[in-house]
Amino acid sequence: MSSPPTVVDDDGSGLASFRRNIWWGLAGTVACVLGFAVGDWLLDPDVPAGLRALTGLSTAATIVACGVLLARRIRDEAPSTGWLVTAGGAATVAAAVPLALGEFGIWSIAPAATISVLVMFLPSRRAWLVLGVTLVLLPAVGLLTALGMDEPHLGHAAWMPALMVVAFGPAMLGMLRGWQVAARLDDARRLAGQLAVADERLRFAADLHDIQGHHLQVIALKSELAARLAEADPARAAATMREVQQLAGDALRETRSLVQGYRRTTLDAEIANASKVLTAAGVEVLADVDADLAASLPQGPRSLLGLVVREATTNLLRHSRATRAAMVLVPDGAGARLLIDNDGVRPAELDGGQVGLDGGPAGLGSGSAGGGDGTGLVSLAERLDAVGGHLSWTSEGDRFVVTATVTG
Repeated sequence: MSSPPTVVDDDGSGLASFRRNIWWGLAGTVACVLGFAVGDWLLDPDVPAGLRALTGLSTAATIVACGVLLARRIRDEAPSTGWLVTAGGAATVAAAVPLALGEFGIWSIAPAATISVLVMFLPSRRAWLVLGVTLVLLPAVGLLTALGMDEPHLGHAAWMPALMVVAFGPAMLGMLRGWQVAARLDDARRLAGQLAVADERLRFAADLHDIQGHHLQVIALKSELAARLAEADPARAAATMREVQQLAGDALRETRSLVQGYRRTTLDAEIANASKVLTAAGVEVLADVDADLAASLPQGPRSLLGLVVREATTNLLRHSRATRAAMVLVPDGAGARLLIDNDGVRPAELDGGQVGLDGGPAGLGSGSAGGGDGTGLVSLAERLDAVGGHLSWTSEGDRFVVTATVTG
């Protein structure tokens, strides 16, 4: 049958205990059936002592070999040749002696149990095929032997081997299948946990990128300006560096809040933060937001609009030379429409209409498909589409407009 995932240690899921229970169930079934069935016959004084000893030893060897093979199968390990030979040889002897003495009720138990264990190492279809052949072969052997001995009860010689195959085979394969399903479910549970961790790491990375992107871009611009003013206007350079110091402090506080899990993306907070950062960068900002409309939006769409504001502001600072920007939130059917407009498109970057996805005017920036970091407008467009919204960006003249719509 198909191999289950290997599980070595118990991580709290109880799978290792379940594996042990499966082994005890399978090995215990083989041991108990063989022990009880053959035990009385081994104590029969009418049977020669040598044959009883040979049968007892071969039966014990069959039980041990089947137990070892079951353990290897459940651990998804290949069977060793030595144990395969031991199991096959012992089962053959344990069957041949009673069969030669006309004990048609017990001779087939050892081979039926051993074959049922061995087929567990085969693919599912082949395993059932071998069991089908065994279901025909063992009764045929019993029937032919009974005919040769002039046994009057031929039916007993035929149906007992068939019963043993039917009893052992499906039970063995069924318990193995239960183990495989449990192991795969545990793998799926573990994978789901790993994916959740990876998703949270990506979310954290995106939030950290956006926080640092806002502030570091302004810090870079302000630092460059201060360096240029250091000799010509020391007082203004000092004032600019104080602004840099304040921005660095804001970035540090927001980063700490993010790490501690206190920071949440909201539309109102992002617009307020964007206005503050843009103003510090010398951009005149007009924010016209319907507070009641923003509050009426569900948390998910409102959070996505906040991310759009954050990304558009970062790209504006990084890639444009805007002097004015506007952020407007208006009703749009059953939802809302957010427009972020700036006048900072560089003429050399215009393509005459819809902005290209491989880089270009302000507003796309490193978060585009060309940038490849997966945190920009292209990524946000996909997330908005997934919740029934839409995100687009266009340029006309020196103006660049980002438009996001969400449903209420």
